Amino acid sequence: MTRVRLAFAVRGRVQGVGFRWFVEQRAAAGALAGFVRNEADGRVTGEVEGSEQAVAEFVTALRRGPALARVDEVIETPLHPTGEAEFRIQR
Repeated sequence: MTRVRLAFAVRGRVQGVGFRWFVEQRAAAGALAGFVRNEADGRVTGEVEGSEQAVAEFVTALRRGPALARVDEVIETPLHPTGEAEFRIQR
């Protein structure tokens, strides 16, 4: 299985709507590693690592977001896998 990692940035109404917890749940469902955090400019950013298929499904979920969110844009940047084993919310 090929392991991939990518950085992501999500713009829209993505803070104050449970977006980080949504991301953490999707990461857990796909057995993904990485992190998610809120940024001062209103974006939600992070990194995710796992199988190609699980990361692709994760990005699809990012584009949808939780019910109260409005996702305007998702930017993905490929990274080199690190072998990280867990996912966390950074505060």
